[in-house]
Amino acid sequence: MLLADAASNPWSWNLLTDFQVMWSYPFMVNAFRAGAVIAVLAAAVGWFVVLRGQTFAAHTFSVVGFPGASGAVLAGVAAGYGYFAFCVGAAVAIALLPGSGKGRGEESALTGTIQAFLLACGFLFVALYKGFLGGVNSLLFGSFLGITGSQVLLLTVVAAVVLCVLAAIGRPLLFASVDESVAAARGVPVRALATVFLVLLGAATAEASQITGSLLVFALLVLPAATAQVLTPRPGLSLVLAMVIGLAVTWLGLTVAYFSPYPVGFHVTTFAFGGYVLARLVNVVRQASLVRRAPLLRSAA
Repeated sequence: MLLADAASNPWSWNLLTDFQVMWSYPFMVNAFRAGAVIAVLAAAVGWFVVLRGQTFAAHTFSVVGFPGASGAVLAGVAAGYGYFAFCVGAAVAIALLPGSGKGRGEESALTGTIQAFLLACGFLFVALYKGFLGGVNSLLFGSFLGITGSQVLLLTVVAAVVLCVLAAIGRPLLFASVDESVAAARGVPVRALATVFLVLLGAATAEASQITGSLLVFALLVLPAATAQVLTPRPGLSLVLAMVIGLAVTWLGLTVAYFSPYPVGFHVTTFAFGGYVLARLVNVVRQASLVRRAPLLRSAA
């Protein structure tokens, strides 16, 4: 009913009125609050994911969130508990695999086996569930409906814990991500850092899945961070920029989803992808400008 009401309110082109109507619904206020928390967390963790080349692990966690959520629904508990249980559990399992945590595409092939098996379990849980199956779309592609104040509080607490741990290990993790062998030679606990980071990634994926859905959370984890790293090589600036981009695409996606019948995850992913393409174009233009100016600079020297 709430979705029908939202979709029946087209843009009036009076932005003040549109936003007043949209935010008159408590579930939309909670969605924007949850979206802000999730966007900042996903961007911070995703920045290290891109730097470390662990996008395959991020994709794995996004996939296994689906069986976790569907299994939770089958058990009669909130889907969020299933997201956290399966994503964090998968992170621990991958961390225990030989050769895991090295990044650069070196995760064990067993990771893909775990991914495929758990995805199949998700569809088994859906088949066993005899209730209304329309909610599967929400689990896969996200929904802004039904987010309560208590869920926002839980997301905020988990995000605060994850960000605090990430801040504590940030400097050695950055060192290990840039040059693992040198970091290990300097006494940095590379293996322990990789394990902790995988657990943080699992928690961040579980959070973001509750807005974007299991299949599209990968975009929120990777695209804002990748866009920021394309725009600037400075670590601190690109990390902050990733958070700003993540927040912008999430809030913009929620706004457009309110006035359309399509899943919020689709809109968030589309805006994030558009931002990445635009950043690439800006980088190409910048590089072309430098090439054209190079002869002039040499002659002036």
